[in-house]
Amino acid sequence: MAQVKFTDQALNDLQDIAYFIGSDSSHYASLQIQKILKRTEVLENSPNNGRVVPELNIKSIREVLEGHYRIIYLNLNNKEVHILTIHHSRRQLKRTNLKKLVKKLK
Repeated sequence: MAQVKFTDQALNDLQDIAYFIGSDSSHYASLQIQKILKRTEVLENSPNNGRVVPELNIKSIREVLEGHYRIIYLNLNNKEVHILTIHHSRRQLKRTNLKKLVKKLK
């Protein structure tokens, strides 16, 4: 069983998502955050469940989807999963930002 950890970036992303959606509806903001967190739970038992992030093509950096959000994570030897970022699928993903996050964790 893998331990799922959130990077500071991922926690900031969750706050930003909650703030953005919450400006219209705090109820829907809460629901979306709950869905995202629930989706990460699958990684405890299946850390390779997600697909490889196409922009990077690095086997250990994968993603699962929840609605319009890409939950991008680093799988370290199937024992630790680090949620790197939670990214809206309509926005362009910056590879350099992800590479910096991964470098800090390794």
